[in-house]
Amino acid sequence: MAVVQFNYPTTIKFGAGAIKLASEVLKQRGLKRPMVVTDRALGNLPMITDVIASLSQVGLIPAVYAGVYGNPTESQVKGGVNAYHEHGADSLVIIGGGAPLDVGKAIALMVNHPGHLFDYEDGKPDARPVDQPVPFMIAVPTTSGTGSEVGRSSVVSDDTTHAKKIIFDPKLLPPLVLADPELTYGLPAAVTAAVGFDALTHNIEAFLAKGYHPLADGIALEGVRLVSLHLAKAVRAPRDYEARAGMQLASLMGAIAFQKGLGVTHSCAHALSTVYDTHHGLANALMLNACMEFNLSAVPERMARLGQAVGVRSLDQDTLGKGFISWLAALKKEVGLPTGLAAIGAKTNDALLDFAVADPCHGSNPRPVTRSDFINLFAQAQ
Repeated sequence: MAVVQFNYPTTIKFGAGAIKLASEVLKQRGLKRPMVVTDRALGNLPMITDVIASLSQVGLIPAVYAGVYGNPTESQVKGGVNAYHEHGADSLVIIGGGAPLDVGKAIALMVNHPGHLFDYEDGKPDARPVDQPVPFMIAVPTTSGTGSEVGRSSVVSDDTTHAKKIIFDPKLLPPLVLADPELTYGLPAAVTAAVGFDALTHNIEAFLAKGYHPLADGIALEGVRLVSLHLAKAVRAPRDYEARAGMQLASLMGAIAFQKGLGVTHSCAHALSTVYDTHHGLANALMLNACMEFNLSAVPERMARLGQAVGVRSLDQDTLGKGFISWLAALKKEVGLPTGLAAIGAKTNDALLDFAVADPCHGSNPRPVTRSDFINLFAQAQ
């Protein structure tokens, strides 16, 4: 498949070999000193060394910051800002999954803005304005999950409290995404499955979220359909281009669609990641069935449409919705993910509940969620 270009919501060059366009784009823009942001696992792999070589071959002077690991933290952002200034960088090439993408966007914010990162937290009454220049960013996703490459926010944890905080501003949307499905070939099956459920959850919760946004709804439904077609195959046959491309598109779609909102699954998952350092995609997968059971009575017609999108065969609305929830459980089993929280040793406690209740995502859930509801959801997900 040749590289094609979409312009929604930013410029996306999609297809095999798209990553090779980075050096050409930077050169055309007159940029000379890019800093590549990535994680420890990728830092010394051929993917990164090849990018560095291609940048150097056209006369650019690149540097690498590979200080990202686990869930993104403010200290990782600070390390990247220091590295950016030490290199005298003028641009960022952010390569990796959700963590490097979130850290890279936060670095872009802080290289020219005063104060601390969380001074810019979304919804904070006295938040500082994002009113300084943000360096040019190229986002290169290597997983198909968060879709952070097409998002206007960065989710970063406080190093001390481990609370996840959202930094949001349109300037954080990378102006260029190079989406190359071949870069996901090396993902282990378990990671492919977990990040795939992250993309799936984004699309599902965006579709179910309160509010009127038919554009997001249409994108979300197609994203769910693509996951139903491609996730299991991507897990079984990691070098199947069609499956990897389908999942990367589903990931992009989920992140575009959830500008409408998310829901209770994400509030539970954020709490699990905070208290138990659970991988975000896995946390979503573990909570998804219980949360969809909780939502079924509030939006039966929407759950039925999700059932239709994944191929549940019925003319009955109630059967379609319940069939969709059964399909979720079957897909988890097919891709080898655990079915409940017992698999990760997670227990319901006050800290878990406090973080879940405080998380803003359930504000757009189609059914209101109380602390008592969270107790029941975590118990049902065991």
